[in-house]
Amino acid sequence: MQLKWTAVALAALALVACGKKEEAAAPAATAPTAAAPAPAAPPAETLVVKIGHVAPTSGAIAHLGKDNELGARMAVEDLNAKGIKIGDKVAKFELLAEDDAADPKQGTAVAQKLVDSKVNGVVGHLNSGTTIPASKLYSDAGIPQISPSATNPKYTRQGFKTAFRVVADDTQLGGTLGKYAVETLKGKNIAVIDDRTAYGQGVAEEFEKAAKAAGANIVGHEFTTDKSTDFNAILTKLKGAKPDILFFGGMDAVGGPMLKQVKQLGMDVKFMGGDGLCTGELAKLAGDAIGEDMVVCAEAGGVEGDFKGPLDAWKTKFKEKNGVEVQIYAPYVYDAVNVLAAAMQKAGSADPEKYLPEVSKIEYKGLTGPIAFDEKGDIKNGALTLYTYKNGQRTQIAVVRGAS
Repeated sequence: MQLKWTAVALAALALVACGKKEEAAAPAATAPTAAAPAPAAPPAETLVVKIGHVAPTSGAIAHLGKDNELGARMAVEDLNAKGIKIGDKVAKFELLAEDDAADPKQGTAVAQKLVDSKVNGVVGHLNSGTTIPASKLYSDAGIPQISPSATNPKYTRQGFKTAFRVVADDTQLGGTLGKYAVETLKGKNIAVIDDRTAYGQGVAEEFEKAAKAAGANIVGHEFTTDKSTDFNAILTKLKGAKPDILFFGGMDAVGGPMLKQVKQLGMDVKFMGGDGLCTGELAKLAGDAIGEDMVVCAEAGGVEGDFKGPLDAWKTKFKEKNGVEVQIYAPYVYDAVNVLAAAMQKAGSADPEKYLPEVSKIEYKGLTGPIAFDEKGDIKNGALTLYTYKNGQRTQIAVVRGAS
């Protein structure tokens, strides 16, 4: 019995010992593991912003229309490179470019196309004759429109809250030229020709009004079209009136051939015109008829002081990128696109209804100078640049500004 009990006791003791060993063998606590990295923030949502642009990229003044369109493309590319945000979304700008061929009917047709495409804003058109009828379509759709070059005063005097321009109008342009013709060029007998377009007629009428007010005698006012090539009849008629200044309201594509016929007829006159005439291309179109200091014209825009260096640098970049010189209004197109973008940023929205109020109160430092609009949508304190031509090159005379 004792032996048996002892065996049982020994077995029990062995079990206890075994249990202790198992306790001792329990694994030690491990060191805490590193926290998992936080998930990356999702990429910002993209907002597609459609900017419409319209200019004549076919026809006689296609060189001017293409100039404008290149300015718009550079603006869109630069905005996309900056990756700007509108609200909490990264804006991706797209350019919807249309050709109106400087024809009012085609202008309204492409305007409707842009409206149907639900563009967020429009820069254009180039000509007053297409800009004015198209502006009603944009107004009805509530789409902000900035013209970089249309100068007829009617554009911003229709009561449309959507219509803006970044250059001076014909009241300033034609008025300045009319006064300059009499006071500086000492013109006494002045003849006028216009091409019957909204632009040509508008600038010619403002010129004539100002020249008369300054004391000039208007010896004749003749008419042509924006597609004419033969001006001998009207020039011969005006030559008989012996003018010392001949003003042409129209574009360079007509003005160049007209200058050649002025020379062929032996007319001894100063030849004047507005911004449609005042291009780098005019010297090529007129050839040796351009003369020296014979042509005086004005561009509805211009910079001076601290703005001149940056604009010159941009023009160099423009030529390097596009292989052509700036004609006239590409920098104004560039600024107009950026004004729309800046207004969208301020509003935090690309919805035309939401950002339109920001366009009307914008204060933007552009390539072409400070940009702000009056209650009509005209640029405040718009600049004008007077030019002549020397050695076949357009040469600046002066930059002048007038109150809006």
